[in-house]
Amino acid sequence: MIALFVLDVDDFRPLAEVAAKDPDVTVVRRGPYFQVCADGPIRIDRNATGARNAVWYSSVAAIAGGRVRTWDKTELVVEPTADDPA
Repeated sequence: MIALFVLDVDDFRPLAEVAAKDPDVTVVRRGPYFQVCADGPIRIDRNATGARNAVWYSSVAAIAGGRVRTWDKTELVVEPTADDPA
């Protein structure tokens, strides 16, 4: 399972909100963060978040059980790592 952590502040909150629209993704509060979880890849469309460059490229606090495959001007894709036992 992948866990993507995004700080719960106004600028980053839209990333968690957009991710939560995917039925295969679960978003929960974990301390001051949103923990975005999925068994498969997590895809977040940048246009849907409305994030500016500085916000978009500084939004990820941490990733567990996965790695960034794509993080460009259109989307963020985090996929499971090959050594993930899940």
